[in-house]
Amino acid sequence: MLDDPRVEPLIAKLPGPFPRWIAWLRQPSAKWVRIPVALLFLCGGLLWFLPIVGLWMLPIGLLMLAQDIPPIRRLCGRLLDWVERRHPNWLGR
Repeated sequence: MLDDPRVEPLIAKLPGPFPRWIAWLRQPSAKWVRIPVALLFLCGGLLWFLPIVGLWMLPIGLLMLAQDIPPIRRLCGRLLDWVERRHPNWLGR
């Protein structure tokens, strides 16, 4: 995704098999799978009020799209800067 070391601790905190799946999706060869999956994560995050999906899906979808869309990459970098300033313990530092 982003070539940002702050992304790795966030991915490591995900539940179950998600960190392994996202590691596979981050590979450049998985672009045609990554984009639809990112859009599904974003849609799932918008349906946060349902039992299985949640708001945790929104940042994952944005970070996955950020690898392929430069404006979103800049937005994610700014969001990570904000998180690092406001909640440094979230990034495991």
